[in-house]
Amino acid sequence: MWNWIAACVAAVVVMTASAAEGRQSTDPVPVPSPVDAPPAEAAKVVRFLGGAAIALGMHEAAHVAADLSAGATPRVKRVDFHGIPFFAITPEGDLSRRQRFVIASAGFWVQHAGNEWILSREPRLRERSAPVRKGMLAFNVLASVAYAGAAFARTGPAERDTLGMAEGARMDERVVGALLLAPAALDTVRYFKPGAKWAVWASRGVKVGLLLLVVR
Repeated sequence: MWNWIAACVAAVVVMTASAAEGRQSTDPVPVPSPVDAPPAEAAKVVRFLGGAAIALGMHEAAHVAADLSAGATPRVKRVDFHGIPFFAITPEGDLSRRQRFVIASAGFWVQHAGNEWILSREPRLRERSAPVRKGMLAFNVLASVAYAGAAFARTGPAERDTLGMAEGARMDERVVGALLLAPAALDTVRYFKPGAKWAVWASRGVKVGLLLLVVR
């Protein structure tokens, strides 16, 4: 099961980001004229938001793939966070503790794999005109921060990923929050300080540690 999930994750990350970004990171950045500058900036905003939407879709697709791999039926359920409505994809079926952990973690595994692919391929991403990749990275970082905040406060719907991970790994939800916040902070350092090798390896170490919780 794990090899199938890992292969899907890697393929989705590579194909989606490559198709969305195309040759943007290698082509020279054009200098817009005063006439076409506003449309060019608007297009960048649209592509940035599109990158964020791609990252959201990848996060949710990972949950669905993990559900199906575990033999569970994914269902879309309406939930709310202190009155703010949104949705959650929840599995239906008889699942083991480890399967519940994998399903709850799958979205973050994809986020971490995506960040590694983006920042490893283009360490100086901040200096490039790459709005799609920047949008994907921004979503991944901010989503992890938001989930970590909910985990620290232990608040939100019962279907939240951090609670599922905590129950699956038999650990405090606040520890899960810290394990999500750390790579988000470290990847932010990598974006602004691409020469910080310590941040690269610290981020990867935490991500691997989170993955290894599956055997806990």
